[in-house]
Amino acid sequence: MDIDKLTSTTADSLTVTRVFGAPISQDGTLVIPVAMVAGGWGGGERPSGADTGPETGSGSGGLARPLGVYVLRDGKVRWVPAVNATLVAITALIVVRRLVEGALLRRLGRAG
Repeated sequence: MDIDKLTSTTADSLTVTRVFGAPISQDGTLVIPVAMVAGGWGGGERPSGADTGPETGSGSGGLARPLGVYVLRDGKVRWVPAVNATLVAITALIVVRRLVEGALLRRLGRAG
């Protein structure tokens, strides 16, 4: 198991450019992507047995999520967040459900 190769490969895979791409400059505007990137790796080796050689294993994984972009134009910086439409929709459904449940419980409490 080549630890240096494993860590190098993992580090090369976990970059903002994997999420968004490189910064873009056009017509005096610069757009800089921002992402949350996390990862890890692990590995191990078991000494050789009587009939076998050493047993090794390793693995790595990562997560990259877009957070937004910085837009630089005319000497001003503006933050534009990335919107997770699925998360927004799920949150809205949960809020509506709780409001409806609360209204039903209040109505049942008054009827009884």
